[in-house]
Amino acid sequence: MAVSDVETVSAAGRAQARDLIEKRHRFHLGEVLPWVLIVAVYFLFPDRTTFGAQVLIMIMFALSLDLILGYAGIITLGHAAFFGIGAYTVAILSSKLGWGEPISMLVLAAILAGIGGLVSGWFLLRYQGLTLLMLTMATAILLLEFGNYRADITGGYDGVPGMEIWPIFGVFENDLWGHNYYVYTAAVLFVVFLLVRRIIYSPFGQALVGIRENVRRMHAIGSPVHRRLVTVYTIAAAIAGVAGALFAETTAYTTLGVFEFDNSAKVMVMLILGGTGRLYGAFAGATIYMILEDEFSKAVPEYWQFGIGLVLVLTVLFARRGLLGVIEDLLSVFKRRPS
Repeated sequence: MAVSDVETVSAAGRAQARDLIEKRHRFHLGEVLPWVLIVAVYFLFPDRTTFGAQVLIMIMFALSLDLILGYAGIITLGHAAFFGIGAYTVAILSSKLGWGEPISMLVLAAILAGIGGLVSGWFLLRYQGLTLLMLTMATAILLLEFGNYRADITGGYDGVPGMEIWPIFGVFENDLWGHNYYVYTAAVLFVVFLLVRRIIYSPFGQALVGIRENVRRMHAIGSPVHRRLVTVYTIAAAIAGVAGALFAETTAYTTLGVFEFDNSAKVMVMLILGGTGRLYGAFAGATIYMILEDEFSKAVPEYWQFGIGLVLVLTVLFARRGLLGVIEDLLSVFKRRPS
């Protein structure tokens, strides 16, 4: 093959790769569906928007975990630590310092949770596997015990009393049905989603996938693996902090339960149900989990966790890639069928 032919093939390959990357960045029609549903809930279920806001918060929390678990392959059972930092940032600002402006609270919660992620990630992400799993869980437990030790500040398991959240932009209060805070939470989720989407489709996001798939190869080609893992861990911690801050703002109440292992395990279950590493898996998994939890707790208050556990077992056995993975498989089957 002549040199000119080789250059032509190489140029065509680069152009094809560029077109593929550009197409992945573009929004597809199917991506509108979750946001249409979020808007529809506001009008179709106006008396359930308080619950809807909690669902949106958990979607954001699950999205932050998916960023590190689904795309970077960081296994953690202590993600609730950053959710708790965000929640207690709001609680302490309001009850101890007399500050209640909600948007500035979110910003500060993101900063503090991000710092927590940066400091802990710098040390913890030097480890992998079971060691990392235990260390992340231990980090959340240490924060929980520190909060219990300083109950004069945190309120311990009794919670933080006297929280007063000011109206959004000085106008929109948290009304009885939670309409304003549903819109507020949906707007914050949309901004966070755009950020996460931009990250995962960027060269940085593709490097994270490479680390997840073969960390040794990424080391071999000179990729700064530890720095990239710490960076994404910090971003995910900041997003989890925003979710925790929104939780405290919408409920105007916070206890040390936000740091507990149950909170970390719950968000992990949400991702398993929806499917990890799929961007919208957090939307599907968190929504399904929250609805099931609400319905099971009404039907069988003493045994609602059994129902959640059964659904999780069935998902692991028959839909290991989560709900979105099943949908992708079904669509691929229909596409392969001859017309």
